[in-house]
Amino acid sequence: MLLQSIRRLRHFVYDTLQNDEHDTLFSRYIDYFLIFLIMTNVAAVIAESVDSWYYPYQDYFTWFENFSIVVFSIEYLLRLWSVAEAKPDNTTWKQRWDWIRSPSALVDLVAIVPAFLNFFVNIDLRFLRILRLFRILKLTRYFASMRILLVVISKERGSFQAVIFILIIMIVTASSGIYLVENHAQPEEFESIPKAMWWAVVTLTTVGYGDVTPITNAGKILGAIITILGVGLAALPAGILATGLANELAQRREELEQHFREQLIDSDFDLVQNQMMIDKIRRELGLDKEQAQNIVLQVLREQELERREKEVEVRQKNFCPHCGEAL
Repeated sequence: MLLQSIRRLRHFVYDTLQNDEHDTLFSRYIDYFLIFLIMTNVAAVIAESVDSWYYPYQDYFTWFENFSIVVFSIEYLLRLWSVAEAKPDNTTWKQRWDWIRSPSALVDLVAIVPAFLNFFVNIDLRFLRILRLFRILKLTRYFASMRILLVVISKERGSFQAVIFILIIMIVTASSGIYLVENHAQPEEFESIPKAMWWAVVTLTTVGYGDVTPITNAGKILGAIITILGVGLAALPAGILATGLANELAQRREELEQHFREQLIDSDFDLVQNQMMIDKIRRELGLDKEQAQNIVLQVLREQELERREKEVEVRQKNFCPHCGEAL
C-alpha cells in the first residue's frame, strides 16, 4: 500500500513538472510561479550590481536568494525523482542518469551550483552573483520558441562548427598577413601575430572599433579584402540559422497536419467543435494559433473535396454509363 502511494505521488509530480501532455490548472500555476521566480532572480542580480540598492537592502537580497535556492533545489530533486515515470518499463536509475545528462537538467544544475560553491571554495561573491544570471536559461523549458531555437542549433551544429573553423583559419591568416605588411610601419600596434589577432577579429566580424588601423598601402588593400570577406563570413551563421528555423517550422507544420489526420482516422474528431484538442496538439508542437488554424482549414477543404468525390462516385455507380438511366 505504501509503495503504491509513493508511486502515485511520483506520477503526480511527473505530470505536474515534466509531462507536457498533462495540462491542468495546478500545473499551469506551478509553471507561472517558476517563471516569475526566474525572472525576479535575474532582476535581483541586476539590482545587486547597484551598490546604492544592494547595501541598504542586503538582508532582503540574501533572504530572497536563500528562498530561491531552496525552491530550485527542490524542483531539481523532484524532477530527478519523478523522471522514472517517463518510461515505467525501463530501468529507473538509467532514466535518471540519462536525464541528468540532458541539456535541460544541466541548465537546472547550473542554476543552483553557484549558490553552493561558496561553501567549498573561497570565491568572489560578485562573481557568484554574475553566475546566477544563468538561471535565465531555465526559461527555455517554458517557451516553445526558445525550445525550437535550441533544436535548430543542435541540428545545425555541424554547420556552425564548420563556420567557426573557417573563421579561425581566416583570423590566423589575416593576422599573419597584416603583421607582415604593418609590423615595420606600426611596431607597437602590430608587434606580433597574437597582438594582430585583435585587429583581425574586429575586422572579420565587421565590428571595426577603429583603435588599430593599417597605414601602409599594402595594409589598406589587405584590410579592404579582409573586410569584404568578413561581410560574407558574418552572413553565414545568420543564413544557417534562418534556413534551419524555416525547415524546423515546416517540419512541425507537417507533424501537426499528420497528427490531425491521425485523429480524424482513429476517432470521431471534429475539427470545428473540438477546439481544446486542437490547442493541446498545437502547444505540443510549438505552433501559433494562426498556423494551426490554416492547417485546420486546409484539412477541412480536403475533407470536403473527398466527400464530393465519393458522392460523384456513388452517383456514377447508380446510373448506367452508356445510356445514363438510373439502375
